[in-house]
Amino acid sequence: MTTIAALATTLQTVLTTTADAVARATGCVQRESKLGGAALVQTLVLGWLHQPQASLGQLAQMAATLGVGVTPQGVDQRFTEQTADCLEQLVRTVVREVVAVQPTALPLLQRFAAVTVQDSSTVALPGALVARWRGTGHATDPTAATAAALKVQVRCDLCTGRLEGPLLEAGRAADHSAALQSQQQAPLPPKALRLADLGYFSLAVFAELAAEDVYFLSRLQVQTVVFAATPTPTPPIAVGARLDLVRWLRGQDLGPVDLPVQLGVEQRLPARLLAVRVPLAVAAERRRRLHAEARKKGQTVSQARLQGADWTILVTNVPVTLLSAEEALVLVRARWQIELLFKLWKQHGFLDEWRSAKPWRILCEVYAKLLALVIQHWLLLVSCWAAPDRSLVKAAQTVRSYVPLLASAFAGVLPLVRVLEHLCRTVGFGCRMNPRKKAPNTYQLLLALDPAGLTDDLDLAYAA
Repeated sequence: MTTIAALATTLQTVLTTTADAVARATGCVQRESKLGGAALVQTLVLGWLHQPQASLGQLAQMAATLGVGVTPQGVDQRFTEQTADCLEQLVRTVVREVVAVQPTALPLLQRFAAVTVQDSSTVALPGALVARWRGTGHATDPTAATAAALKVQVRCDLCTGRLEGPLLEAGRAADHSAALQSQQQAPLPPKALRLADLGYFSLAVFAELAAEDVYFLSRLQVQTVVFAATPTPTPPIAVGARLDLVRWLRGQDLGPVDLPVQLGVEQRLPARLLAVRVPLAVAAERRRRLHAEARKKGQTVSQARLQGADWTILVTNVPVTLLSAEEALVLVRARWQIELLFKLWKQHGFLDEWRSAKPWRILCEVYAKLLALVIQHWLLLVSCWAAPDRSLVKAAQTVRSYVPLLASAFAGVLPLVRVLEHLCRTVGFGCRMNPRKKAPNTYQLLLALDPAGLTDDLDLAYAA
């Protein structure tokens, strides 16, 4: 597990030795300059970490804190294709660093070797960058809003906080073919649990995970064929019979359903099917969204999808002895933690906002902010990850306030380890979420499962 001292060493290596080497290799630095590779990277990364909407003048002030005198115009001149190449390569290098801490104090999560959540987020870019990062629009029309886009794939272990990613992809890349889907390219340890949304639903991937003794927990894709693995009396279904799932669920009690099934015509993947009926208001909101989405695409919604809106339906291969249906229905809500991470990155880190219209400056800013946000995540791990009631928003605000001290440490004015120790002590006080009675936080549900209030809380979260 990563200690403060170990993190200090990692930061020093990434932002000095590695930054210098990558800057030379990519041609970002071709001759001696006071704003060399390491100084340039530190200026941009720490500058935008401190102030996510920093101006050229504020970036120049960060350079001065680092001990480098440069004008705002001098900073602006460094936003070139070569600098973008340097920062992109640094992102690809940094994601290979392993930073993890002691597992968070949530007994339900600690039943597994890891509990990972994964998802992607897309940043729309100027059309001039379409040759580098193609979006979902037409590549021949660089004026289209979606012509160029960068997608970042991220997986986070809720136990130790370990981050895999951000892995860079073209905006048009499909989630179901991402590298994080593959046990060969991004393996999960045996007895780990993977949570992901329907964009990553794949019976082939589930079968690969199960073969490696890895667990999955996912919502059920509506087109998936389901077969009964045991006889059911009400209504009567024989072993191996194909289930008309919605019709069958209508005959069940209001409480959670937990049924052994097989998934897929070809795979016949053994799994548990878990289902719970949602409140009428939630079902109505789901149908409204289904109709709205269909209208946007010029399509109609199938009756099966409309009828299925009455239920939250999950599939998993976690044995019932390890995870009850009620626990699974609470635990799947933890998938939203990856959405909250992206919200932290975009709404508070301004990953997809900038002050310029110059394509290469914009791309440099996106890469530098990605580096800054990874470093921010590392600092959150060593300072507050072990606390179940941590507030990452409050902690990130504290981290940003400490950036001038971090910059002074890189300038040799302060010991970096001491700055990190002081930061961790500060984050430990006040950076907590307030407990809620009406709509409990996820950590509250995980700490103390309440079956009586489970259904409303879970499905209102899905409808949000």
